[in-house]
Amino acid sequence: MELLRKLSEASGIPGHEEEIRTIIREALSGVVDGIETDLLGNVIAHKVGEGPKVVVAAHMDEIGFLVSYIDEKTGFLRIEPLGGFDPRTLIAQRVRVHTKSGVLIGAIGVKPVHILPEEERKKIPQVKELFVDVGLPAEKVKELVSIGDMVTLHQEFVEMGELVSGKSLDDRVGVYVGIEALRKVQAHRADIYFVGTVQEEVGLRGARTSAFAIAPEIGVALDVTIACDIPDTKPQEKVTEAGKGVAIKLKDSASISHPKLVQFLVELAEERGIPYQLEILPRGGTDAGGIQLAREGAAVVTLSIPTRYVHTAVEAAHKRDIQAAVDLLAAFLERCHEVDLKL
Repeated sequence: MELLRKLSEASGIPGHEEEIRTIIREALSGVVDGIETDLLGNVIAHKVGEGPKVVVAAHMDEIGFLVSYIDEKTGFLRIEPLGGFDPRTLIAQRVRVHTKSGVLIGAIGVKPVHILPEEERKKIPQVKELFVDVGLPAEKVKELVSIGDMVTLHQEFVEMGELVSGKSLDDRVGVYVGIEALRKVQAHRADIYFVGTVQEEVGLRGARTSAFAIAPEIGVALDVTIACDIPDTKPQEKVTEAGKGVAIKLKDSASISHPKLVQFLVELAEERGIPYQLEILPRGGTDAGGIQLAREGAAVVTLSIPTRYVHTAVEAAHKRDIQAAVDLLAAFLERCHEVDLKL
């Protein structure tokens, strides 16, 4: 899991994905026929084939923050979120403040409960109420930190029983699956483009621009999905379950999967003995939504990795589901020329 560890622990919020681009380039060296970076920052790897033209997309960016204000007297930092955070999960977390001269470790703080009035103790703090303490005098902070510096959660990647856990598995685990599937693909007719997309967490931006340039017939997004298989959850609320296999998405807020692609993937998974589950996500979307609308449109589907505690620093995915995603994607890329996309 060393590649996934590197991807998870790397830092890259929307618009600042350079560290992940470097890892992808190194991992795919000698695997693909060409690799380039476009003006928005998408890294596009090409494995040449006759056709059909297929885009596999996994977003490189993680939710994070920008420094928005430096307190003149205390040196405490206020932060502007990029991506959707549940403020409950941020209190008492350590962060990394990425400055021009290096990384500062900080802690997210709030007022101690001991001094809060009774009515305020029951309220959940908003992100705008949080601050980052880097443990330095105000003058030193102003010398080192600039408005707009990137702030990311500070968390190590661990193997936890049958799971892996860390920050930014959304969507570094998707990037990992794409890389491993490309390494696994044998004979193929498809003209394959693997895109590490930028700025997915703020509007599927990299998927839209890269798909417009490539003009694929088929798009496969790789992303996490909710595994809400935790205590006190109703069966109908689970979406997916960790350890039950790769999820083949039927719909989410951004896209409806092409029925012929869903059918082909289900048949392929059953033929190969790859564990899978079907997924309907009531809220949230993936890069498939951006690819689907490129030019005259493309047939799209999402392969999802069930993940617990999404958008926290302890996201957790089952190793069996990750491997199932690699196996199904590789098999699909070898045989997707067989799909009849006509409805």
